[in-house]
Amino acid sequence: MNTAAFLAKVARQRPEQVAIRYGNSTETYAEFYERALTLGANLLSRGLRQGDRVAFALANGPAILETLYGSFAAGLAVVPVNARLHPREMAYIVQNAGARVFIHGPEYEQGIAECAAEFSGLDLRVCTGTADGTIGYEELFSAEHVLDGPVDVTEDDVSWLFYTSGTTGRPKGATWTHRTIRAMAMNYLADVHNIQPGEVVLHAAPMSHGGGIVSMPAVARGAEQIILDTPSFTPRELFRLIQDHRASHIAFLAPTQIVRMLEDHVPGEYDLSTLKSICYGGAPILIEHLKRALQTFGPVFAQIYGQGEAPITITGLSTTAHAELLAAGDARIGSAGTIRTDVEARVVDSEDRELAAGEAGEIVARGDVVMRGYWNNPEATAEALRGGWLHTGDIGMFDERGYLFLLDRAKDMIISGGNNVYPREVEEVIIQHPAVEMVVVLGIPDEYWGEAVHAVIVLNDPKGATEREIIDYCGQHLAGYKKPKAVDFVDALPVSGYGKILRREVRDRYWGGQGGRQIGGGVSAASEVGGP
Repeated sequence: MNTAAFLAKVARQRPEQVAIRYGNSTETYAEFYERALTLGANLLSRGLRQGDRVAFALANGPAILETLYGSFAAGLAVVPVNARLHPREMAYIVQNAGARVFIHGPEYEQGIAECAAEFSGLDLRVCTGTADGTIGYEELFSAEHVLDGPVDVTEDDVSWLFYTSGTTGRPKGATWTHRTIRAMAMNYLADVHNIQPGEVVLHAAPMSHGGGIVSMPAVARGAEQIILDTPSFTPRELFRLIQDHRASHIAFLAPTQIVRMLEDHVPGEYDLSTLKSICYGGAPILIEHLKRALQTFGPVFAQIYGQGEAPITITGLSTTAHAELLAAGDARIGSAGTIRTDVEARVVDSEDRELAAGEAGEIVARGDVVMRGYWNNPEATAEALRGGWLHTGDIGMFDERGYLFLLDRAKDMIISGGNNVYPREVEEVIIQHPAVEMVVVLGIPDEYWGEAVHAVIVLNDPKGATEREIIDYCGQHLAGYKKPKAVDFVDALPVSGYGKILRREVRDRYWGGQGGRQIGGGVSAASEVGGP
């Protein structure tokens, strides 16, 4: 089944219903479907063939949903690119995916122009504004070309490449098929929130990530989707939209956004009584923040744990479970929940033997929601899917009642504000600074971000660089969220007999021996899934 069939069905059944609301503009389901069929046809008319990849870097807005469903309708695969990445990072993803088309906003044009050679393999660049060397986004809606309906695909055809950082810092494209998306959508409706036709769903997180994924079950059920139209996350505007449009579900939030909501909330200022469910994940959440959120907004929180390789659906904690565990004072409220309906998961040792309750090991999962593999990377695919199970790289344990507790993350990944940061990627930039002799990058506890990116550096000249210089240097090569929030300069770093930096010893200085453990669940290795 082509994923665009979700939209085709609702456009027939509820053509006049609002599908997308963004600021003062709206699109009905009939209009949304027509634009999707037109965009898809116009891409095919420019020489694309079924299976070709369409990359995009877009701020939240209707263009993301139109690009997703227009590409699906034409049998093309989408490649969402985190709009916060450095242009060189964007270029790598576009090149690795073999994308023929790149659709982007005008705000990225300067960076793309500065890295023009790295984008030279594209057949077509499309801009939602005006930029040299591009065609305008609205040119993809020429009435000369309109599909009769979604093209035929198989359920195993590629529909989405979701790029997730690897241990070397090079992103890998988790390959989703139409079957993957269907399984994710059905799983979400079964276990997170059972969206109903006409229900109002709000998007306040990046739709190239978690929000865009949740748009699939929302469209499948014919919901009205409202996209927050402020330049950055603004809780008071979110509250206003809930009140004015009687919204009942927020598609996805990172824990940092929940903290912002708590900071900006004034009791009685807005009527939030229609709110039934807020899906959250993307990073660990402190239990005290979660308790305050439940007391402030009511039993409306549903947690998800997954990753780009198994989109947002390995384990979860329902709204009902949150309320029951909070009332009972049960420590399981700090877990990542229980295994989802159509997923198998277990914890295994280094030889992939299942471990008993209470024993810590690597979390593995299998089911239709698991990716087909990594795009053009058979070695990484074989390693990640060995034995038919997705090896998440996360360390956890199940208790005797089947609740999963996340303990650590293999390969030292940092999750800061819902964004994934791999230390080695940052270290490889910092070590190029002429004043740096040794460096280790780690996540340290941060009440707001969950974890903050932190660099510990040995300089070859004690006066060779300042903290500000190191952070700014990183900013020349990396996305802003990957830059260290702080830098410590030390005389020496602990090393093994082979000269390898003992990362755990450094980390223990900041975590007090916890080894990076955080209380609270979330989406780990979510491939940039959440976070503003």
